[in-house]
Amino acid sequence: METLLAILIGGLFGSAVYMMLRRSIIKLIIGLIFLSHACNLLIFTIGGLVRGKAPIIDEGQTGFSNMVADPLPQALVLTAIVIGFGVIAFTIVLIEQVYQTVGAGDTDELKASDKTI
Repeated sequence: METLLAILIGGLFGSAVYMMLRRSIIKLIIGLIFLSHACNLLIFTIGGLVRGKAPIIDEGQTGFSNMVADPLPQALVLTAIVIGFGVIAFTIVLIEQVYQTVGAGDTDELKASDKTI
């Protein structure tokens, strides 16, 4: 399972870099989304994939008797999802303002607008 996730994470990182290096600013947003998902999957994979019970110790026990899921990677990914959503929302608003100001969605045309100012 980890091998399959490693291939998926590598594909997502590669796709994210490819999309962010394209000329369209819409593809930049798609690349940021791919990068966010790849990072979330990487955190889950590093934390270890365990199909176990919730990490709750019953009364009278001193430790875990079975394999349990680690809550730390889950909390980190939940935080990363919220931060990633905020970054993507900010990027969409910023790119909308640039498009309204310049009137172009191509990064080469954005460079040409710097010379006229």
